[in-house]
Amino acid sequence: DAALEAYHTGAWDEAEDLLRDRLEDEPTDAEARRTLVRVLTGTGAFDEAEEAARAAPDPVAVANVRGELLERRGRLGAEAAYRTAADAGGPEALAARANLGELLLRTGRTDEAMALFDTFIDVYNASTGSLSAMDLLAVGTAVQHLGRREPALFQDALRAYDEAANAAPGWPEPRVALGELFLEKYQSPEAKAELEQALARNPNHPRALLAMARALEFDGNGSARSQVEAALEVDPELAEARAFLARIQLTREERAEAREQVLRALASNPASLEALSALAAVHDLSGDRQAFAETRARALAIHPGYAGLDEAVAEVAERTRRYHEAVERAKAAVALDSTRWSAWGLLGMNQLRTGHIAEGRASLERAFAGDPYNPWFKNNLDLLDTFDRYETVETEHFRLFLHQDEVELLAPMVTAYAEEAFDSLARRYGTEPPTPVRVEFYPSHGDFSVRTLGEVGLGALGVSFGSVLVMDSPAAREQGQYNWASTLWHELAHAFHLGMTDHRVPRWFSEGLAVHEQRQARPGWGHQPSIPFLQAWRAGRLEPVSTLNDGFMRPDYPQQVGFSYYQASLVFQLLEEEYGFQVVRDFLDGYRDGRTTVELFPRVVGMELTRFDGVFEEWFEARFDRPLAAVAELEDVPPTQAGVPALERYVQRHPGDLVARIRLGSLLVREERWDEAEPHLQEAVRMFPEYGGPDSPYWYLAQVHRARGDLPRALAALERLTRLNETHLDALRMEAELNQDLARPAPAAAALGRALQIHPYEGETHEALAELHAELGHPEEVVSARQALLALGPADRAAALYELARAHRAAGDGEAARSSVLRALEIAPNYPEALELLLELREGT
Repeated sequence: DAALEAYHTGAWDEAEDLLRDRLEDEPTDAEARRTLVRVLTGTGAFDEAEEAARAAPDPVAVANVRGELLERRGRLGAEAAYRTAADAGGPEALAARANLGELLLRTGRTDEAMALFDTFIDVYNASTGSLSAMDLLAVGTAVQHLGRREPALFQDALRAYDEAANAAPGWPEPRVALGELFLEKYQSPEAKAELEQALARNPNHPRALLAMARALEFDGNGSARSQVEAALEVDPELAEARAFLARIQLTREERAEAREQVLRALASNPASLEALSALAAVHDLSGDRQAFAETRARALAIHPGYAGLDEAVAEVAERTRRYHEAVERAKAAVALDSTRWSAWGLLGMNQLRTGHIAEGRASLERAFAGDPYNPWFKNNLDLLDTFDRYETVETEHFRLFLHQDEVELLAPMVTAYAEEAFDSLARRYGTEPPTPVRVEFYPSHGDFSVRTLGEVGLGALGVSFGSVLVMDSPAAREQGQYNWASTLWHELAHAFHLGMTDHRVPRWFSEGLAVHEQRQARPGWGHQPSIPFLQAWRAGRLEPVSTLNDGFMRPDYPQQVGFSYYQASLVFQLLEEEYGFQVVRDFLDGYRDGRTTVELFPRVVGMELTRFDGVFEEWFEARFDRPLAAVAELEDVPPTQAGVPALERYVQRHPGDLVARIRLGSLLVREERWDEAEPHLQEAVRMFPEYGGPDSPYWYLAQVHRARGDLPRALAALERLTRLNETHLDALRMEAELNQDLARPAPAAAALGRALQIHPYEGETHEALAELHAELGHPEEVVSARQALLALGPADRAAALYELARAHRAAGDGEAARSSVLRALEIAPNYPEALELLLELREGT
């Protein structure tokens, strides 16, 4: 009827009015009264719901819904109400039994709950199709809980929910239950599909909105917050939603706001374990150990074996990069409940992140045995099975973990950059992170992604867990996409920042500071300004400094994370220029002491964070005034495939458009119209001199000058480009070639050395480096180049060993020279040059 339709579609006010009218006419209509109580309870009108339930002529008829209301309010009496409804029979008896079982679970009486749920299997098997949609929903609920001990039963829960949905197509509850089940089993697309159906029927369904928020959060979608806020607009007393929102806020440094949310949740339901878990996370993140212990004790008084609080705190610790704390809390969770498979998995993942590989594997094996549906557990265990193909190399401060096919080539190069970075950062910060620092290089990006997230699809190049760094090896990326040395410096900077702050530094601060450190280390390293970045700034699509963490944690569009890296690094450029590097160290000290960015800005910088937003904006606009003016959004921009004539006409109308100048100049270069191309490219350089992207005007100008035979000007353009772009491999190769043409061996060798930061796998590069360093009189560098050539597996291995022996002799290492020449002769016993060299070595000549 109309009242039921209004209830099912979320027209709450209309449903309430219609139901009250009906009850005024028919006070004994039990179904109408139960529905009215559910409408009022589901919109947070608890007092009115209680009044409606008490007004029932037959209290037993509304016992189940009254139990639901009492449980929502955290009050005693819910269990008695459920038992009354279950014992009385009637249309909600089975639903009351399911509610009772869930209440028993939430209060720690697990065996009693499971025994009750087990009876539902017999009910279902004996039903012969006579169960109502509500009964089938109760069966699904019971079997879903049983599935935590017998995973195969999840399929039976799925079937029961499907039958309930088919029995009552207009009722959204079975779809919501299906969505929650799919999400529990890590199937986000399927969960969202079911929830979308439920929300299409009832867009104001609080539990469906909350479940959708969880699914979006599961996917890393920044709109999760808006979904949970929508749920709270409908039902402001939904404690689980407030607890979920608080956990989102904790990852954004909004501790005061998170605390307010959980206190409101507990005012609605003092017995909400979800809210108590969120409150414990607030206290843990703030470093208030006493308040944390008191909150934990309060939860355990409700449910003595409740592991969810420790697991929730571990999850927040993980999200805020406090991996050792995550291990500690996950251990506490499994100590309370040894069948908490998600907590075992959380423990294992974070043991791996803290470098405890054997312990992490054992925890993940236990988790996967109990929950074989979890893809993260399986993926990590599969990856761990490949670890016997890796070798560990020890250095002064590092433990390098390299694939056996790459260890001979990469270990010397990685060691050199890693130790240089460690010494440089230790001097800059006046401290050291815990050592040894474990650095893992993966030649498969999929393996790196699994090691980091537990699944493929991570877009990052490297990740720091503190003193454990995980990275792509250069083999994992296409040429020209990745500078592994720059990334190593970035991730090691994180190890310093995390170590100095006990892992309490916010994401935006640490990422921006690490990019700033890259640029301090080498020109061109780290994120650089781009045209899309400036367009995003002009369009107001970048966060102010006060909310910059959102650009990393909850981006609104895919490019925002990359833009936020560069934007955050500019904050540190401004801070160091205006206030000195000491303010950065003061911030890090403050984070270690548990303070937030909002608290620290007045203490360290002398102004509120929101005021600094304006200071940064003004500085930014002045720094990029010319390029910002050149990336204006114009309406008549020619299409991407427009040819030279159309672009020429456009540039005549809009001479200040940067993108058009670059496009026209590049097309003219392709047509070898050098004289016509140069003015457009020079104007683009004037507009945006810091632009070093793949279509940088410097790249095309180098081609123009080279074609004319003006090698010094071509070289100058290339040098400018390669100091703005850390991955332009073709530019570095051309730079080295032009330097050789101009008889400049030292800068030629330097350019090829930087090329190895991008792609160290070409023998020609190492051969050229060996010859250049020999010309320069650098015998140790010749040895390194020859060793790299040998590691690449040359076709003529004997010749490579012979050349390495000669390099060792030139470097004064006769023993190494003898070893290498003997290895050459093992391959080619009659190699005349090698025999002659061996004789010379034996004679000491």
